Amino acid sequence: MNGTDTSFLKLAAESLKNERFTLVDVGCSGGLEPAWRVFGDRLRAIGFDASASECRRLAAEETNPDVHYVAGFVDIPPDHPFTKRDGLVWGGHAGGFYEETSSSWTMELRAARLNSASDQEKLTHNQWQSTELADPNKPLYAPQVLEEHGFTDVDFLKIDVDGPDFRILNSFDGLFEKLGLVGIRLEVNMFGGAGETTNIFHNTDRFMRQQGYALVRLDTYIYSKRALPARFLYMSPTNTVSGRLFQGEAYYARVPASAPDSALATSMTAEKLIKLAAIFSVWNQPDGAAEILVTFRDRIAPLLDVDAALDRLAAQTQAGKERPLPYRDYMALFATDSPEFYPPPSSPPASAATLAPAPQRPTFFQRLKAAWYSVSDWTYIEKLENDLRQRRG
Repeated sequence: MNGTDTSFLKLAAESLKNERFTLVDVGCSGGLEPAWRVFGDRLRAIGFDASASECRRLAAEETNPDVHYVAGFVDIPPDHPFTKRDGLVWGGHAGGFYEETSSSWTMELRAARLNSASDQEKLTHNQWQSTELADPNKPLYAPQVLEEHGFTDVDFLKIDVDGPDFRILNSFDGLFEKLGLVGIRLEVNMFGGAGETTNIFHNTDRFMRQQGYALVRLDTYIYSKRALPARFLYMSPTNTVSGRLFQGEAYYARVPASAPDSALATSMTAEKLIKLAAIFSVWNQPDGAAEILVTFRDRIAPLLDVDAALDRLAAQTQAGKERPLPYRDYMALFATDSPEFYPPPSSPPASAATLAPAPQRPTFFQRLKAAWYSVSDWTYIEKLENDLRQRRG
């Protein structure tokens, strides 16, 4: 998430004493989200990707010895209950909506050039299938790889593989609480069938709620149809400014502040709570981060200067202000029902010079003629008579 305010993140990273910020990125081409690098040597991560060449590149450039990249097609174990319902092999997207889009058409136009392009350019166009790939006949199972690397406590999970995302998500069924996952970001499809194993948003959302997570943010992407292509939103031929709902990014989190005395809240360490607040801040939800700090202040205070942290979150909320108010002043201002918390007044009326010429006032005889068609309206006739008397002086 480019442009993320990381000032609170720096305080959160400095507060970690016994724990580290641990993330798993399934579909890591392009590298880890830059904001997480603020955790420095407190960061630990595993990235998975089907592009073997991209994993080699990332590994060669990596400076943190606790960040690992594993090349392979991630799937779900063949003996998993979900596999018995969905099949041993992912069956592909339900429906061919993407092939109907202007994005797909553009990729067809660029196919010949991309065949000889660099891996980086291919990945920029999301053409990872054209890079050097891992062996699809040797799938990886993410929970198993985590165990092999000693990742018994994980804070954040991201899944974005353009296909069997829901299968991979289900491979973590029964492990969310055990791993201690507090934040999860998922690519979701807004098209497809109604099957219970289909990779579509309503299935993902139901599954995540059953696991005890709340949907806290949903970004949606629209793609125009071939029949009438719209302008692309970015320099890459993907999202368009108008079109049909295609995909989204769904953000799920634990919300212990909603029930501070619950088993979930009491089981979370102070450092885990701070890391959850950090995730909310990275997701541009400083209000969610502040709620954690305020609700669990007594538990967090020995590790983190809560007032200083709240000031930074208040500044994040006031993005763009040259002199943002400290948290206490900001809250006091809101309590006055200040106009600062509402959109600015509408623009003042345009000057007379920019307005269309005012229509000319009807002449006396024009009004008299109109009156004959409304003779029953005697008040109108009386007004005309008064006007005539005034004209005669």
